[in-house]
Amino acid sequence: MSRVIATIDCPVAAPKNLMPASVAEPLADLLKVLADPVRLRLLRLVADAPDTTACSCHLPGPLGISQPTLSHHLKKLVDAGLLVREQRGRWAHYRLGSQSLLPLREYLDSCC
Repeated sequence: MSRVIATIDCPVAAPKNLMPASVAEPLADLLKVLADPVRLRLLRLVADAPDTTACSCHLPGPLGISQPTLSHHLKKLVDAGLLVREQRGRWAHYRLGSQSLLPLREYLDSCC
């Protein structure tokens, strides 16, 4: 025996402060990249490096990860604009992306 439930069309107005999807999606992508503990530690290592530039040859040891794992995480951070990669001879050097956290900062400033 099935029951039929009547529905009433009731338009619901979106709250006036609702973040548009066009803003939420890139911000969510940035937060997904930041949601990994290894990536957060990498960002801190680069930020604390002399002249805020770190050679990839110095990063696996302090993190206790392999070179392939490091490369995977660095690629995610570079693709998100959080780090900038510069090739110097055999080694890649990384520095913080200058405007990479701006969307997150703006969001936090507007709501908190």
